[in-house]
Amino acid sequence: QVQLVESGGGLVQAGGSLRLSCAASTNIFSIIIMGWYRQAPGNQRELVAHITNAGATGYADSVKGRFTISRDNAKKMVYLQMKGLKPEDTAVYYCNAPLSDSGRFPWGPGTQVTVSS
Repeated sequence: QVQLVESGGGLVQAGGSLRLSCAASTNIFSIIIMGWYRQAPGNQRELVAHITNAGATGYADSVKGRFTISRDNAKKMVYLQMKGLKPEDTAVYYCNAPLSDSGRFPWGPGTQVTVSS
């Protein structure tokens, strides 16, 4: 079972940047799609970005043009570069492999991102 640990969150002013990292406990080369999710207080967890093994990416409209997802299979890492952050980006961010409406693996602790106005 793959274990995922997210890091890199923090408090940032609107317009700022953060780079989130997700470390997997095992090789992720065979995991075709990896994604970043976020969950704000009172909201459901939502998928904001995904990346395939071939490097194809997809983004939610709310983050398109501001967030960039990448992966390094050799290092067992997935990254989310976030620029132009807005207060509405405030949430706990998680990585996982998308499966139906949830994730394929147990959820990690997440990393808190707080954007002040």
